[in-house]
Amino acid sequence: MRDDLKFNRIQDLTILGLLIALVAVSTMVIKIPTIATQGYIHLGDSMIFLAAIMFGKRKGAIAGGVGSAMADLLLAYTHWILPSLIIKALMGYGVGVIADQESNTLINLRNSIALIFGASWMVFGYFIAGGIMKGSFVVAAASVPANLIQGFVGALLFIPIGVALKRTKYFEQHVLKQ
Repeated sequence: MRDDLKFNRIQDLTILGLLIALVAVSTMVIKIPTIATQGYIHLGDSMIFLAAIMFGKRKGAIAGGVGSAMADLLLAYTHWILPSLIIKALMGYGVGVIADQESNTLINLRNSIALIFGASWMVFGYFIAGGIMKGSFVVAAASVPANLIQGFVGALLFIPIGVALKRTKYFEQHVLKQ
């Protein structure tokens, strides 16, 4: 195997590991327990948006699913591990598919649509999962407001973080040239 291919694989795995950790840690650090969701509001969605928009659908899906599931495991929300893995992986994948990774500007129509899609998908996914787990979609509807806040605050927080990261020399030199 060529040395440059080995480096790209190692760099890829390193970035993916860091993205998974960013999602898990940002989910765990600031969490606001909510009775309606039997879960918590957190900042992890902003890092899922970062992974998907800045690094693509594959990394967005893996970082979103695995990072969120790890946070649920480590915070003892074990009943949400599988739903989080599925919902957040699909969220990261969908955002990555819609997002415009080619544009020099982070704030554009496609990325705005991707953020809206991601937050909306997360709300819908947890509504369905909650309805199945609780045996009532009426009861699960109580989680919608908290999940809306979480999703759209995550989208808003992603913007300054993403803009700052995109302006770094490392990002320009290494990530955009892949």
